[in-house]
Amino acid sequence: MSASLAVRNLCAGYGPIRVLDGVDLDVAAGRLTALVGPNGAGKTTLLRAITGLLARTGEVSLDGALLPPQSPVAAVKRGLAHVPEGRQLFPLMTVAENLELGGYLVGKGEREARMQGVYASFPKLAERRAQLAGTMSGGEQQMLAVGRALMSGPRLLVLDEPSLGLAPKMVEDLLGMVRRICDTGVTVLLVEQNVGKALAIAEDAYVLERGRMVLEGSASEVLRSDAIQQAYLGTAAAR
Repeated sequence: MSASLAVRNLCAGYGPIRVLDGVDLDVAAGRLTALVGPNGAGKTTLLRAITGLLARTGEVSLDGALLPPQSPVAAVKRGLAHVPEGRQLFPLMTVAENLELGGYLVGKGEREARMQGVYASFPKLAERRAQLAGTMSGGEQQMLAVGRALMSGPRLLVLDEPSLGLAPKMVEDLLGMVRRICDTGVTVLLVEQNVGKALAIAEDAYVLERGRMVLEGSASEVLRSDAIQQAYLGTAAAR
């Protein structure tokens, strides 16, 4: 069910501006990998390049097979789902309609079965299935964005800043939900501004700065590093 991701020498940017310069990344099947770094480091650009939303050079492979560049539909068909920063829901469509769009590549029967699975995981969405997405709270909208991604039956789920703008309690609930999704067998690549919380739920971690990977290892090792403690957590690592 889960899929591994390998990125090799990836370069990408916007017009003449190169944001990523020779990035390598490995996400092991069935594990939760956190990607952290300062604002402007290129984290969102990397996710967009991986999922085919942005032109790139270099190689991206899923389970050893190359993904074609700038082909998001091919990525979805291969089992990759992307929850973008800002959710990007259809605000004038209902919860149910947004979910149905997430399963547009499968037949009606399978789509309905997947929707029931999403409702079982997120009972609040079942309660609000007829509500317009744009009238929901930020936390509810993020649940819907994740639920819509799950409708594609992903083997690899990529999330970009899912806790952005949410209250602390909702952040805890959301990241707990992400951990549970991984525990069901879905590989997860998580970009998250709450560095400490992201590393606490992840097994593996990478740190991206100025378009290059500067640190990688187990999440616990990265969390204990001086660089992370000082730059993101405001403390010096104990020695």
